[in-house]
Amino acid sequence: MWLFAAIAVLVGYLLGNINGAVCMSRTLGDDVRTHGSGNAGLTNFVRNYGAGRSLTVVAIDGGKAVAACVLGGLLLRNTLGFQTGSAIGGAAVMLGHVFPVFLGFRGGKGILSGLFIALVTDFRIAILILVVFAVFYLLTQYVSLGSVLAAIAFGCGFVIWHYNQPVLMVCGIFMSALATFMHRQNIIRLLKGQERKTNLFKK
Repeated sequence: MWLFAAIAVLVGYLLGNINGAVCMSRTLGDDVRTHGSGNAGLTNFVRNYGAGRSLTVVAIDGGKAVAACVLGGLLLRNTLGFQTGSAIGGAAVMLGHVFPVFLGFRGGKGILSGLFIALVTDFRIAILILVVFAVFYLLTQYVSLGSVLAAIAFGCGFVIWHYNQPVLMVCGIFMSALATFMHRQNIIRLLKGQERKTNLFKK
């Protein structure tokens, strides 16, 4: 079990280093991290390059998250169970996305990855965070507010539905805390009324 868990964590982390926003911006001869917030995430990409190319960013970041979760689930299905294995792979891929060693530890904030991790691990949590994000984003136009609340809801979902599966629950709480921590500057700007609104639907 420990060998399979180590493989799931290592491969998941390495997959996390494949960053959609960085990959797409480099095809344009640029680096998204040199613009705006300096973050290698979907929101900063949309702000600087428009929504037109963002589907590719979603496909890359979503694809790596799904791959890491499925691998972890398959490797550990006979010991810890598919769900717990997928959560372990998910935690690793999110860590790699946020702190990618091959990108100088400058990655994204984990919200998009978290959505796809939830889709594989427990679709109820995916629905929960989608609803939370959509409601607060549409009401305020603050992507960061929707993201922070979705990250918190992510962890709450694992506690509510998987309180009797300690490893699975801890993985969920870890991912929730990581994504929330990565938004700490956004939280400060929101409290000060200095956060920037974003139209994710502009061309």
